[in-house]
Amino acid sequence: MVTRHTRIVERALTRLKLRQLRLLVAVGQHGNIQSAARDLGISQPAATKMIQDLELDFEVRLFERNNRGVVPTVFGESLIRHGKLIFAQVSNAAQELDDLNEGNSGRVVIGTLLAASPMLLPVAVEMLLKDRPKVAVKIVEGTNEVLMPALLAGEIDMVVGRLPSHRHRAKIQQEKFYDERVVAVVGPDHPLARRRTVAFEDLTGYGWILPPVETTLRRQTDQFFVRQGQFVPAIAIESVSYLANRSLLRSHDFVGLMPAQVASLDIERGLLTAVDWTVPFGAGPVGVSYRTGDSLSPAGAAMVLALRHSASWVQAPAPAPLP
Repeated sequence: MVTRHTRIVERALTRLKLRQLRLLVAVGQHGNIQSAARDLGISQPAATKMIQDLELDFEVRLFERNNRGVVPTVFGESLIRHGKLIFAQVSNAAQELDDLNEGNSGRVVIGTLLAASPMLLPVAVEMLLKDRPKVAVKIVEGTNEVLMPALLAGEIDMVVGRLPSHRHRAKIQQEKFYDERVVAVVGPDHPLARRRTVAFEDLTGYGWILPPVETTLRRQTDQFFVRQGQFVPAIAIESVSYLANRSLLRSHDFVGLMPAQVASLDIERGLLTAVDWTVPFGAGPVGVSYRTGDSLSPAGAAMVLALRHSASWVQAPAPAPLP
């Protein structure tokens, strides 16, 4: 018995063209068939016919007309998303072939959050390059709200750092390495730098450096502030830049919140000081996320293996020299 799914898959495999998907994505971007057709160098009637053919093959309506042009239906949005993923994979394949042609043994693109930056990821990259010295590695920094869509679109291979909230988990595979806690830090000359047993009330007279509003840690921070009598810092700087945050903490009497692993090296070197206050929120799992149902390239799989080894080394009570 031929099902609707089987029928559509057969049509897609035998009739679907990348040019149709390019047009579909362009129409979604422009909200206008004429502009999309002009971008692709085809006539509007030809573009309209291509969209109609797609709708017939997939047996759904992809766009609805409005007074400004067209907007994708839920079916159109889904097919546009998959079209972008296909083009990202084609681009990745071309880049990997180019790397191989230049003598590199594969390529891996890694999204990183602050929690992975100081030790977990650098140690893993060092381990990877020790085994595969010609692998091309690209690291992209950002927040989960930026990196997860890029991961789902195939623009990056994995995201390393704080594991994302539940809204991202349905389409990705996660591996937890360890739990990370958050610490409050100040510059070494801050009035609270050497003070024992600091209470939250002692921190309220200072400016704060806070994570971006789209992050889980910021939401937890805001909720905590609300519970503390609707506290609002007199000065609040929103920043994801570690270098800028460190400089500001050292030059002003600000308070910052950081994952413990991130701050540990600068605390050891005396560049920052941990406040003697237990942050009652922000603890969470650190690990790696990658797409489900999408096998990693050999370089990507090797990177995940290196991350596992790196996590074990980072979490060891007394780290030995790198193997």
